[in-house]
Amino acid sequence: MAKSIELDQFDEALLREMQSDNQTPARVLAERVGLSQSAVLRRLRRLREEGVILADVSVVNPAVMGVPLRIHVLVSIDQGARQAAAFSKKLQGRREVIHASYVTGGADFVLLLQLESMEAYAQFAAEVFHADPHVSSFYTYVAMREVVGLHHRQSACR
Repeated sequence: MAKSIELDQFDEALLREMQSDNQTPARVLAERVGLSQSAVLRRLRRLREEGVILADVSVVNPAVMGVPLRIHVLVSIDQGARQAAAFSKKLQGRREVIHASYVTGGADFVLLLQLESMEAYAQFAAEVFHADPHVSSFYTYVAMREVVGLHHRQSACR
């Protein structure tokens, strides 16, 4: 588990700005949060070093990349740490898997997949779910449209 880090109002303001657009120049961030440019750069470097900022990424339009179909899948596997570890490892090698979480509740895993078609999903399901004797069930939810997404996500900061 990650260690807790003390964040002040300036750190939180910087993080909100960075979550909205991480390409914002330091001078603009400085104006928005009320610090000098050098203080902003120092704080951002510290936030990265301490693991508060995990990555600086670009959110790519999946339809432009040829993978317009977003599917959420709840997967249940036979109980056992070895089966969960093996299933986790199998997911890590799949380009279709955008996100996967090992969870509590009615399922063991929640997956977010990005695919080009339902045919591609059928192939994925055959290879990943049906071919695995430890997958006891999976429930598929096809996203019809995005309501809140990465490109217009609310800040995780207070």
